[in-house]
Amino acid sequence: MSIDKKDNPHKFHRSRLRARFMKEGLRSFEDHNILELLLFYAIPQKDTNDLAHALLDKFGSLAAVFDAEIGDLCKVNGIGENAATLIKLIPQLSRAYLMDKDTRYPDFTDLHKLGNYLVNYFIGEKNEKLIAVLLNNKSEMIDIILVSEGTVNRTEGSVRKIAEAAFSKNASSFVLAHNHPDGNCTPSAADVSFTSNYRKIFDELGLSLVEHIVVGGVSYVGIMTGQKSFDIEAYI
Repeated sequence: MSIDKKDNPHKFHRSRLRARFMKEGLRSFEDHNILELLLFYAIPQKDTNDLAHALLDKFGSLAAVFDAEIGDLCKVNGIGENAATLIKLIPQLSRAYLMDKDTRYPDFTDLHKLGNYLVNYFIGEKNEKLIAVLLNNKSEMIDIILVSEGTVNRTEGSVRKIAEAAFSKNASSFVLAHNHPDGNCTPSAADVSFTSNYRKIFDELGLSLVEHIVVGGVSYVGIMTGQKSFDIEAYI
């Protein structure tokens, strides 16, 4: 016997929501609609509207839902491992898409291009991380290495890690970058001092530190050149 609307009251609602997305995208969707549509693909034959509202009620915002840990997502009644995994995929898929789209040919002669790349790189990161972007003599990216995770500070180990990676890959220069998980990209006094120290160290090693970029949310600031994605007060 065929399943009609009486047997499956959510069938036509799902079809309508999918059709609305295909026609309009997410522009007119409220946050709960976005989650509701996403959950269709992990939770068949069930009303996901209530689940979407429950997630937003628990975590407070759409971004907070995507940033939540899988274990915490699974504590919401009705959210299983499959649904939690799908939710956690979204920030990482967004990051992979944006980085591939914007930097298929990673020539970073223009530091604004590198700033935008790094904004995408740090999407979804909740911990502060310091990375080094290694460049050749054409300002093309050779590699990215994770220098440290946690509070950014100078250690002999991190200097050695950068130097060894740079020389082994024949890098001629590099860019430091770290994120501020609170979303504020304004460099701290410690960030500025750290950059000055590193610049002196690597000048003596014959390796040029081109810039140190601080990323906060969707914005960035270059400590050495002052390049930024929006106007803020001078800090140097």
